[in-house]
Amino acid sequence: MSQQQPEKRGATTQKTGLISRFKMFLHLHRLEVRNSYVGLIKTPIATLMTIAVLGIAIALPAGLHLMLKNASTVSADWDGASRFSLYLNDSVSKTDAEDLVIRLMKRLDVEEAVLIDKQQALDEFQALSGLGDALYQLDENPLPQVVEIIPTEQFSLPEASEAMLGTFKLMPEVAVAKLDMQWVKRLYYLLQVVDRFIYALASMLGLAVLLIVGNTIRLAILNRRDEIEIIKLIGATDAFIRRPFLYTGLWFGIGGGFFALMIISGSLYWLSDPINQLAIQYNSGYALLGLNMTEVFQLMAFSALLGLSGSWVSVSRHLKQINPSY
Repeated sequence: MSQQQPEKRGATTQKTGLISRFKMFLHLHRLEVRNSYVGLIKTPIATLMTIAVLGIAIALPAGLHLMLKNASTVSADWDGASRFSLYLNDSVSKTDAEDLVIRLMKRLDVEEAVLIDKQQALDEFQALSGLGDALYQLDENPLPQVVEIIPTEQFSLPEASEAMLGTFKLMPEVAVAKLDMQWVKRLYYLLQVVDRFIYALASMLGLAVLLIVGNTIRLAILNRRDEIEIIKLIGATDAFIRRPFLYTGLWFGIGGGFFALMIISGSLYWLSDPINQLAIQYNSGYALLGLNMTEVFQLMAFSALLGLSGSWVSVSRHLKQINPSY
């Protein structure tokens, strides 16, 4: 028992020491977070100008992404963008056509299938063509039965639509299967081009944010060069010296993200009324989509990461150039 007590006390002392060091570590980080924030507040004009530049650079690709999302939503509501028309053989009865619709609705790639019988097709043609009186002179209805099919979103892409069209053409009940594939392809590839352009623009502006934050941190390091040399002389490590500058870059990134959100929210508010009025003219209930919570979190995380990364690169480079003389 006398031999186990010292070991127990030693383990307890070591555990207490680790807890104390961890608490001191958190305390120092809290101090650096507060001090870096206070330091930015002491120069409000310069800080606000830097944050505004970062916010504009971040808001531009985010706004274009939002524009693409709204455009995709609008295009998804357009009739005919991904709609198949199956013209049935004259020998297919209405009962067989209804059975075909039931089979089609069981397919995983079909969202909706609607049968337009001969009489319904004739009535629509009479209403739209303006030839109602002339059509009454016909001995029989020349129009075929038609099945209108809307695919699921997953199968609305050009490759999947082409495969579905080939399958529909092989059905014995179908005389002609049509899809405005050229329109679907143009829309799809246009959205792809815009999407890649947004990623390229985001990459370039992200690099610009890194350079802006890095240059700002470089000026801060030069202003405190004498202080850094003294701290290095008394034994401070690069990690200790780097810490306040990293938090400064982080604050710049967070501030730029909030500024970008303000720009995007203000733009949406400014555009919402004319967009709503335009939608009313087309009898549509469309409303502008904003950033959801996931996208807001991604934007803030991305901007904070840019600020932190720019600060890290700059401070790591310039600290190596500061060698105090003894």
